[in-house]
Amino acid sequence: MECTRCGACCVAPDIAALDKPLGLRCPHLGEDNLCTMYERRPAICRDYQPDEVCRLIEAPTLEERVHKYLALFDLTQEARAVKERACPSMKLARKLSAPPSSTAGGRRP
Repeated sequence: MECTRCGACCVAPDIAALDKPLGLRCPHLGEDNLCTMYERRPAICRDYQPDEVCRLIEAPTLEERVHKYLALFDLTQEARAVKERACPSMKLARKLSAPPSSTAGGRRP
């Protein structure tokens, strides 16, 4: 399948190599939904190949495509929480959503 340049893969998933949280627009995604650092993009982006998911989330707008992607993988609530917390990084988003430590006071013995 050929890439349609819809931008959903640069918004919906988290991208560890860019520390991009789930459901938030990659800071390198231009207004035209094209990568502004295409020649220097990380391997995870270079290796991505459009597949059946792209067909399943087809929609007229980027917002609709992202919504469909998140729903497809049951990530809508998690993405909403990340957005509400305004998490600037994936690492921070994961830290905030981690369950509290099972030891007293959250400290290790």
